[in-house]
Amino acid sequence: MPDISATPDRKTSSGLVARLRFALPSARSASVGAVLWGLAMTLSAQLALWIAIRLDTWHLQALSMLFFAGGAIAWPLALCAIRFCSYRRAPETWFAASVLFLSCGTVIVTAGLFALQYRIYYAQWHSEFLSKIWIFQFVFTTAAAVYQFAVMGLRLYLPLGAVVLFLTALIIARNAGKAGRSGTIFPF
Repeated sequence: MPDISATPDRKTSSGLVARLRFALPSARSASVGAVLWGLAMTLSAQLALWIAIRLDTWHLQALSMLFFAGGAIAWPLALCAIRFCSYRRAPETWFAASVLFLSCGTVIVTAGLFALQYRIYYAQWHSEFLSKIWIFQFVFTTAAAVYQFAVMGLRLYLPLGAVVLFLTALIIARNAGKAGRSGTIFPF
């Protein structure tokens, strides 16, 4: 348990500045974690596809790249949020923040990338940029893409993605608890 007597007052600006500084992970934690998390999400999607259809899809490479990119982009963003919310907190807080921000962040970023690709494909049939009709088309195309990802894409995170999520959260909580104030993720 951290010594709260040495903790700056959380209501002062110096406490916020310290928390913001702490929230920025090292370049090594951000880059190594992004690659590992992206690979884990790719393997999760591929395992789910193998279980469902024995990887018999023409879109395997595109889906693998989408899930890798979603995981790789989400990792540093989630790591900043985890570190910000868990500053000088118990390992249980690190675990809860890790589960929340890694799961939500990965799904949101991947769904956003899917919606962007969906939008790029349908843009050829949309009206003139920033017209009233274009805005409706943009909103509803994006909403349809996010809905489609929610219906068909979320299942690709199961069963492996959930296991990897909880193992990663345990590793983060354990290493952050041991490291005290440094909040290191990777012990090597």
